[in-house]
Amino acid sequence: MSSSIRRSVQSDTLTRLAQAIAVAVSATLAGCQSSGQVPQNDAAHTPNIAARAKQKPVWLNEKPSPQVPQDVWERMRQGFQLQETAGVNPRIEQQRLWFASNPSFLENAGERGSLYIHYIVERLEERNMPLELALLPVIESAYNPMAYSRANAVGLWQFIPSTGRYFNLRQTRFYDGRRDITASTTAAMDYLTRLHDMFNGDWLLALAAYNAGEGTVSRAIERNEKLGLPTDYWNLPLPSETQAYVPKLLALSQVVMAPDAYGVNLNPIANEPYFKVVEINQRMDLSKVAAVANIDEDELFQLNPAFKQRTTIDGPQHLLVPTSKAQLLTASLSTMRPEELISPRSLKPVFETADDSEVEGARRTYRVKRGDNLAQIAKANNVETKDLQRWNKLSGNKLKVGQTLVMQDAKPTKATTGKRINTVVAANDRNQKKQTQYKVKQGDSLYVVAKRFNVEMQHLKRWNPSMGKALKPGQMLTVYSPH
Repeated sequence: MSSSIRRSVQSDTLTRLAQAIAVAVSATLAGCQSSGQVPQNDAAHTPNIAARAKQKPVWLNEKPSPQVPQDVWERMRQGFQLQETAGVNPRIEQQRLWFASNPSFLENAGERGSLYIHYIVERLEERNMPLELALLPVIESAYNPMAYSRANAVGLWQFIPSTGRYFNLRQTRFYDGRRDITASTTAAMDYLTRLHDMFNGDWLLALAAYNAGEGTVSRAIERNEKLGLPTDYWNLPLPSETQAYVPKLLALSQVVMAPDAYGVNLNPIANEPYFKVVEINQRMDLSKVAAVANIDEDELFQLNPAFKQRTTIDGPQHLLVPTSKAQLLTASLSTMRPEELISPRSLKPVFETADDSEVEGARRTYRVKRGDNLAQIAKANNVETKDLQRWNKLSGNKLKVGQTLVMQDAKPTKATTGKRINTVVAANDRNQKKQTQYKVKQGDSLYVVAKRFNVEMQHLKRWNPSMGKALKPGQMLTVYSPH
């Protein structure tokens, strides 16, 4: 082979080798470049994935806060503590059957108690006491602050005079602390707490002692201990009233827990304070206060029933007034002269008894007003016309405006107390307001009618005790509206 040919072959070989090397290098570089992109991508995304793995979803970290009940009944249910002590018990079942057969009892007590229940529930919660105790006034007084018993127990919590004085509830001619809403509630909780401690944290024994007295319960426990018998409430030989007292409260709480199941209609009660405390520094008549602050006089007296003659004498230097009217009253009092808040009328209650013991045959008086007649007064005061004539030596039915009538009353029982108080208020309503007969129309409700006449629903119910739960078209209602 010639040197020229040899050089040509070598040149071609070198050229092809160079091309092959170039292709190989290019492939290698391309392969490295493409394989290097995945790690770069992984590295770019890995921190975000790790971050997401460490960061927990918000809904897993935050527990939803419990909603505040809008209804006091629901708030009360959440604070029940005595349900485990109930179990299946024939004494409780008997009482529960009574409440289910008499739904109006709890319904009416709830209506009356709507002014006070929120306050009582709050005080119980502050002391971590069972909220079933807010139902105790239902049993004691049907939530009537004017209730009194044959044993001369008075007020929502039914304190007898001696126990009331022991817990600093003063009782004078003008003021009775046993009827004071806030003072008697504090006293009742102090007493229940003391009994709870006395009986080693047993609420059932404490309740039994609240009804029968700590001495009665202690003696029953000692008797069973000597005989080797159980000393819990259910096995103690207690008076029949006390045997039913605790089951009654437990049964009542079970009905409140599920009212629909027992055919009871509990109207909602707003979970907010119904009243505020307004400080006063002078004597005043509740009727004047009501007029100044545009408060219904009957409602103001229901909030301040301890002032027996509706005048702020001998009592605390404050009044309970509906929350919505507190600011108006405070502003008005700051601009009024003292004489503007005192009525010229005599300081007498609507019914004045001979003494504070409500003894049988107690005398009371009534001042005749314009438009009164003998039959009307007799009916309103639950007495006979002939007795009214006999007591006042009247030969006929003629009366004079301003004339004072004397009447006597048999000693009332707890069952008749509410009726007596309602007839007193009804008499005042008739004397001071215009009576209207209203015919119920299609679509009317108690709320609608009350708003139409600018009166309270509870008053409408009181004026028409036989109207039933629901209004019917064509039904006639009696309404007392301002002149």
